[in-house]
Amino acid sequence: MKKKSKYHFLLISLLLLMVIGIAHISSARTNPDPMEKEERIQLVRNDDQKKVDVIIDGEHFTSYIYPETIEKPVLYPIKTSKGTFITRGYPIANRPGERVDHPHHVGLWLNYGDVNGLDFWNNSDAISAEKKPNYGSIIHREILHIESGKDEGILEVAMDWVDHQGKVLLKEQTKFVFKGKGNKRSIDRITTLTANGQKVNFTDNKEGMLGIRMARELEHPSDKPEKFTDAQGNPTDVPSMNNEGVSGKYKSSEGIEGDDVWGTRAKWMNLAGTIEGENISVAILDHPDNVGYPTYWHARGYGLYAANPLGQKAMSGGKDELNHSLNAGESMTFKHRILVYSGKAVKDKDVEKDYKTFTK
Repeated sequence: MKKKSKYHFLLISLLLLMVIGIAHISSARTNPDPMEKEERIQLVRNDDQKKVDVIIDGEHFTSYIYPETIEKPVLYPIKTSKGTFITRGYPIANRPGERVDHPHHVGLWLNYGDVNGLDFWNNSDAISAEKKPNYGSIIHREILHIESGKDEGILEVAMDWVDHQGKVLLKEQTKFVFKGKGNKRSIDRITTLTANGQKVNFTDNKEGMLGIRMARELEHPSDKPEKFTDAQGNPTDVPSMNNEGVSGKYKSSEGIEGDDVWGTRAKWMNLAGTIEGENISVAILDHPDNVGYPTYWHARGYGLYAANPLGQKAMSGGKDELNHSLNAGESMTFKHRILVYSGKAVKDKDVEKDYKTFTK
């Protein structure tokens, strides 16, 4: 009897342990770790691959990348809440049917076409060695701060604007703030540029400044080839293409639409279109504290979507001109917000409301 009682006791103990274990597992599933629950927006650093991934609610949103082949750090790719690419794949990962012009148009970036006579905007690995002295590059130096969180993720980085010999003209410190809720995503880019030991001139130039190269579906439909000339006088042909599935259209805060937005001033711009039935809008908001506010728009129907506050002469047909400069040690800061809406047709009042939130 004693032996049976002993085995009976052991059996009951094992069953109790199993019940407790199952209950613990179930509790862990229904009540996740508080830290995991809080960090909806996760920033994942990968130094070996020279990138930081931004994950929102378990889905990839964008990455800060700094390979040596594209002459500047960028955010690439950028996606909607449903995972749809809003940025062009070329020249990093080509996608069928997209354009392959302007290899310097990669993801989301910030630079300029004339900084002490150097062209930072048009530089890429397509520039020949003998022409490289005319161009500048932006070099990633350091990740200063990285933080995941419930409502936002923060990435702060240091960069140098250098000539072809590595001499530093500008020190850059940029703070990215990533947010996402429901079908809306946002990126704040707050960039401070400091003249490094010498005067730095930003000579009025149409090639600037905050730019995104859009996916083919968000371009304007076009039935004719075009030719564009860069700051160095180099022409680029943009051929006409099949417009199937292409539905993009710009509209500014001033009510100007389509290709007519190029060379006009506005406090915000919205590009709306549809990709495989998904309504998508991408808005760029300019901040009143920025030099040159309200910015001129270097926005082209073929997919270049840029805000250029410093290049006023070419944009205005000579009416305005801004040759900005920084003395040694002086700084200027640019604040922009990029909004990616998905799932509904976004109205002017929606963008205006978000603009007021951004600038208040």
